[in-house]
Amino acid sequence: MKVPFLDLKRQYASIEKDIDEAIADVLSHTQFILGPEVKQFEENLAKYCGTRYAVGCASGTDALLLSLRACGVGPGDEVITTTFSFFATAGVISRLGATPIFLDIQPDNYNLDVRQIEKKISKNTKVIMPVHLFGLCADMDEILSLAKKHNLKVIEDAAQAIGSVYKGKKAGTLGDLGCFSFFPSKNLGAYGDAGAVVTNDEESADKVRMLRVHGSRQKYYHEMVGYNSRLDTFQAAILDAKLKYLDQWTKKRREYADYYNRAFAGLPIQLPHDEKDKYHIFHQYTLSVPKRDQFKEYFKQKEIGCDTYYPLPLHQQECYRELAQRNGSLPVAEKKAGEVVSLPIFPELTQNELNYIAESVTYFFKQ
Repeated sequence: MKVPFLDLKRQYASIEKDIDEAIADVLSHTQFILGPEVKQFEENLAKYCGTRYAVGCASGTDALLLSLRACGVGPGDEVITTTFSFFATAGVISRLGATPIFLDIQPDNYNLDVRQIEKKISKNTKVIMPVHLFGLCADMDEILSLAKKHNLKVIEDAAQAIGSVYKGKKAGTLGDLGCFSFFPSKNLGAYGDAGAVVTNDEESADKVRMLRVHGSRQKYYHEMVGYNSRLDTFQAAILDAKLKYLDQWTKKRREYADYYNRAFAGLPIQLPHDEKDKYHIFHQYTLSVPKRDQFKEYFKQKEIGCDTYYPLPLHQQECYRELAQRNGSLPVAEKKAGEVVSLPIFPELTQNELNYIAESVTYFFKQ
């Protein structure tokens, strides 16, 4: 049996009428830049998250960049974040002339180890930027407490965590600003690049809104040097059509994660799981396994899709060699980078496919 890691064709087939109608509406009015669907999606996203404001932008990367700018981050500043994330988390910091301060992760959930934050706070620290990796929120109480104590801003990289919950609040709504990616493979995915920033702060929302259109409120009058980072009308229409399905898709992911966890109980691997006061949305179902590369080769032979997020921590990337955080400096992330592998968990998987995946994993570790 051949099982893909992700199959967006299946998703489209299940909601084809909604998507086609949304696209046709945009074609009929031809307001391709900041058309009415952008405002409509922003309003519905803010309502879904429970924030006063949502501002669409061109990508999840830009959501982070615009949020850092809204917090005044620039040359000489430092931003504390995790080393175990997609490159955009660090890249946006560097693009503003600031320095990413990488911290290690917790071994059981891959999120930022909050116990390491305070010792890295300096006179140059401006922002703490946790990542809610794979769909599970970081330990936000500790982060928010430290931010308040040291007068720092908190920007949540919730690119993988839309719909995740921490103590009754949605991911992205706990800090000063929250950032989402709608890359096609995300739980709520566009048909191209797209992102958004959510916040309860009017001034921050206003800055992000200006920055996405070259720093202007009024056409041709520029208060800041901004960017061309508007959320495309087509993408907004598609996202708004999909948003009403998000919770039922999340429910499916959680059911599949539970199925995997029961099937893999007792195997010599680390399983993902819910934590107290947290609601995991399983953007990825990620295992830590011994002999990871052999496992991936075995899955290739079985024609089951899998992937590694992430094979090299950010502090070990060539472009950050000057930061002097090299081999051995953040040992948990370095170890996990050699062990992690993610299995298929998209909502349209069939029971036969799930059974085949579970049987294959079990056989590999019991043979």
